[in-house]
Amino acid sequence: MNRTVRGVVYVSVWVLLWGTASSLADFVLLQRGAYEIGTAGQAVTFASYGIAAVVLAVRLAGRFLPPEA
Repeated sequence: MNRTVRGVVYVSVWVLLWGTASSLADFVLLQRGAYEIGTAGQAVTFASYGIAAVVLAVRLAGRFLPPEA
């Protein structure tokens, strides 16, 4: 797999992980009445999970996207 395709796949997987994890957390928080649909609480939930996903993706990138030889 060439470097560009590997990079696209890597980012795509992280987007799917972020979306799934933040949606599950959002569902639980909505069910427990922590906040209502469309409020700042939802934005904070998705943004914080997004920041965490970016940090993890950058830290783990070296394992999956080795430098060119």
